[in-house]
Amino acid sequence: MKIVSVVGARPQFIKAATVSRVIRANPSVNEILLHTGQHYDENMSDVFFRELNIPEPDYNLEAGSGSHAEQTGMMLKGIEDVLLKEKPDCTLVYGDTNSTLAGALAAAKLHIPVAHVEAGLRSFNRFMPEEINRIVTDRISDLLFAPTKTAIDNLTREGLADITCFTGDVMYDSVLYYREWILQDPGKYKIPGIPANYLLATIHRAENTDNPENLKNIFRAFSRLDQVIVLPIHPRLRKILQSSVALPENVFIIEPVGYLRMLKLTMDAAKVLTDSGGLQKEAYFLQKQCITLRTETEWIETLHDQWNIVAGSDPEIIEKAVQCAPPAAPLLPGFGNGKSAEIILEKLLSF
Repeated sequence: MKIVSVVGARPQFIKAATVSRVIRANPSVNEILLHTGQHYDENMSDVFFRELNIPEPDYNLEAGSGSHAEQTGMMLKGIEDVLLKEKPDCTLVYGDTNSTLAGALAAAKLHIPVAHVEAGLRSFNRFMPEEINRIVTDRISDLLFAPTKTAIDNLTREGLADITCFTGDVMYDSVLYYREWILQDPGKYKIPGIPANYLLATIHRAENTDNPENLKNIFRAFSRLDQVIVLPIHPRLRKILQSSVALPENVFIIEPVGYLRMLKLTMDAAKVLTDSGGLQKEAYFLQKQCITLRTETEWIETLHDQWNIVAGSDPEIIEKAVQCAPPAAPLLPGFGNGKSAEIILEKLLSF
């Protein structure tokens, strides 16, 4: 069996590391790894391949940045060329980026089966480009791998139950696996200069970076807090900070870091503030309370007992959430048993 796996952004590298490790251990499967180049600089791409032992991509389209149309169009052409050359039995796509959409669309047009990892997520916010990518990808896929029961329910309501299967969350597999690496040598992944007591924050979604009022409100909330806030800076946010938004004095900017150092930062943080879907889950899996800097979340399983508090960009809600006592309630099952990659491979082989 030949599979072309399409990746292009940081979260997809992490998921693919877990799934590819299992796929490549099976001698009956030949995986071709295609990197679209959506995330392309050292800190957002190369470091993940090195530290997670992801095989070098067989193809790199170097699509880079640009408008949604420009980026997706360039990816479509490049992915189509690869699929015509390789003639795979299946195309595997991850998540909700432009790379996901381009991979699914190129394969579907060529009548190559599409399997979507992390299918069925819905924010019900059509202003999010990721939401459009999710919906379209699920509609044109042939096999949908749902990470949670909520995702199953969403796909069932949309009439896609017959091609859907519950696998659990690949990111849960990943956190369990790589946490053990970190615990064996924690000093290796510690970043020099980080204070002992801090909050960890990330901001990268367009609804915040492209909305000056939202961004100013978030930083206004940060300025009211008495803890240091460690902020790995996304390239999109860096451009904004250089032009129009002032940074509070208690925000400690660092360069983007690889997955293992980000896990270590999360493990050591008092709490997490983020607009990232992936970091919401990683915080939950590592039992760190999360304050979500959006008005909704796809991961409603994390909301119980205030493990995850949806605060948007409201300074008062953010400040109150940071000051509230951490949850004492245990985490609930719902993200699988840590063997999602094995289930995905089994379903691919039997499809």
